[in-house]
Amino acid sequence: MKKRVLLILQYLFFLGLGVFLVWWSIKDINNDKWAEIRLSLKNARFYLAIPVFIILLLSHFVRALRWRLLIEPLGYKPDKTNTFLVVMIGYLANQAFPRLGEVLKCTLLARYEKIPADKLVGTIILERLIDAVSLILIFSITLIIQPGLYSKLADNVFTVAGEEETKTIRGYVLVLVLIGIVAVIIAAWMLIKKKNFIDLSHAIQRIGQRIWMGLGAVRHLKKKGQFLVLTLLLWVLYLSGGYIGFHALHETEHYGIKEAFTVLSAGSIGMIITPGGIGAYAYLIEATMQLYGLQQSIAVAFGWLLWIAQTVIILIGGLFSFALLPWHNKRKRIAAG
Repeated sequence: MKKRVLLILQYLFFLGLGVFLVWWSIKDINNDKWAEIRLSLKNARFYLAIPVFIILLLSHFVRALRWRLLIEPLGYKPDKTNTFLVVMIGYLANQAFPRLGEVLKCTLLARYEKIPADKLVGTIILERLIDAVSLILIFSITLIIQPGLYSKLADNVFTVAGEEETKTIRGYVLVLVLIGIVAVIIAAWMLIKKKNFIDLSHAIQRIGQRIWMGLGAVRHLKKKGQFLVLTLLLWVLYLSGGYIGFHALHETEHYGIKEAFTVLSAGSIGMIITPGGIGAYAYLIEATMQLYGLQQSIAVAFGWLLWIAQTVIILIGGLFSFALLPWHNKRKRIAAG
């Protein structure tokens, strides 16, 4: 019961954070800036939503294929359509409650493919570890091609308007703030769980061992080459979606791959921070694009356009998947006859 209450409070906190960021991103937009946003959206190339939707759907299908490769060593080879449909349902569930999607993915695939759900949980954990490593690589590439970028982004996000001049929190202060947040979280965990520093050390070691074991599992996959290609393709598709998104607005059409890497990095963090990325995704994209000289009103419009495109495809795809999953399996049973 206590664990359930903590999960609910955690969800409400991050949802509240998302709502706060929505307000924060638009609080300084006056009537003139709203007029600029309306004009920009009026002239937007909305037909580009079609290739973006196709790319996003394809990325979800690639993720399903990659997950299927992680399941095969367990002795099971789930149907591709079933795997894709439960992935879409998982994304939809995560919009409402983080981590619920992972539970549903395991439960539904276990039901329709006769795979023990507890075995699927391990593949989900492994997939998340691989995503974390991939995201670190994306950050590294972004830093290599744009040195000092994240310090500038921190300054932009944490700039506060003073009465006489603009006061900026520098990048090193942000690092200290983040370290402080981590320290508070660790201290709260130790108090609630009644753990000491030895327990903390053991917990860190276990996390490190799991990460190493996860990466080792990829090395021992029979189709590791195919797995790596699918992982690369997945992130290329994510990158392409942002790049095409630049051409939706006349004010952003001159941006290229370098800026797309930055959008991918910031947007990925935004999707992690709040449920479905609400508030956080658009706000981080807004702050990111202002680094490149884009005026605030257009940056706000661009951030929300990208977030809406991703959310719409998940809502539509997830709802259709809910309907198609039982229908598809009924047809399979009839065909098997």
